[in-house]
Amino acid sequence: MLTGKLVRVRHARNKLVPMYLDPADGDWLGVADQLLLAFRSAPGRTRGEILEDLTDLIGEGPRSFVHKGLVDLLEDRCEFEVNSEFPPDAVREAVFRAAVLHRTEAAAARQPFDRTVVLAEISGQLQLNPEQIEQSLFADLKDERRVLTFKDMTPDRLLHRYNVALAQAILLRCTVMEVRIWGESPARFRQLFRQVKYHRLICTIHESAGQSYTLKLDGPLSLFSSTNKYGLQLAQFLPTLLHCKAFDLKANVRWGAERKEKHFALSAADGLRSHVPDFGVYTPPELQQFADSFAAKVRGWVIGTDPAPVVLPDGVWVPDFRLTHPATGKEVFVEIFGFWRKGDVEDLHRRLKKQLPGKFVLCISEQYRADEADEVTFGSGVYRFKRTPLPEEVAKTAAAVAGV
Repeated sequence: MLTGKLVRVRHARNKLVPMYLDPADGDWLGVADQLLLAFRSAPGRTRGEILEDLTDLIGEGPRSFVHKGLVDLLEDRCEFEVNSEFPPDAVREAVFRAAVLHRTEAAAARQPFDRTVVLAEISGQLQLNPEQIEQSLFADLKDERRVLTFKDMTPDRLLHRYNVALAQAILLRCTVMEVRIWGESPARFRQLFRQVKYHRLICTIHESAGQSYTLKLDGPLSLFSSTNKYGLQLAQFLPTLLHCKAFDLKANVRWGAERKEKHFALSAADGLRSHVPDFGVYTPPELQQFADSFAAKVRGWVIGTDPAPVVLPDGVWVPDFRLTHPATGKEVFVEIFGFWRKGDVEDLHRRLKKQLPGKFVLCISEQYRADEADEVTFGSGVYRFKRTPLPEEVAKTAAAVAGV
């Protein structure tokens, strides 16, 4: 993810325009190729050694910000290790404590500070030789971490990844994002909605003209808390959206130190290419785990993991499961929330109670609340849990709302 000065944009009145790279540009492909060569030989070397070799290539000036951004993205593809057999923080604490005492004694005796005396003293305490102490002292600092593996890629894919990272960095500062998607199959739409849930985003969905859907998502800067975690989830949703054939994205963004409101737009015509594999239609692991657990533990209900979106008079509701009670034929739809706010759940509960009475259960996690910690009471049809929803409790709540 790009941050700070590495996020290159230009301003057109109240609009933010990312300074994307042309993935077919020969010069930038050459830069990407040189950086990749350095990282392909990175295993066994420290981050500091790699950056030192790239000093001339990175250079200075505006282009250096692009180079640094590309380097950051390549570092994200590395697995690092702390090259020390001993905990560096424990070694540091012992050395610094001994150094303070030795410096005080040396000053009182009007003698110079002798580093070797400190190392010799610590060697005895920790049963390490001075060389081991030197190696361990700062081994956990970022530049001293050693590369274990590097996940390779092609130069053009690196440039595409850079462009997506620019857009993601902008969305980290947004207050609201609206996306319209069209031209997809029902299964594809369902998969996209599931990805919204998988990333635990606060979202309302409406059916639009021309067999399309409009998603309105809250941005991280609209929340009271958990903004960093939520912003990362929103940014990670973008590569999934890029798999769609046709979409328009509009976002309001607070930009700069003064957080002035700007507008950001993105569409399929911009040519951004997702770096995340397209897994097609699938059920997120945590939802599948819940479904498997429910099927194994609960009697009297049959769980369905592929319910169609429920079209309501005032919008679309996307439940995660459909519970069927064979003895009575009654159905109850279940949604497991990620990030949520009191007002959003209250509004949805009010709508469903009026438009889908006796047929819904909302499961909300105390862990992912994103507003003030005031106590809330929602009424029937809401099951609150701490970390993981319990199938038996969901079934009990479903039985209560359905009257079975």
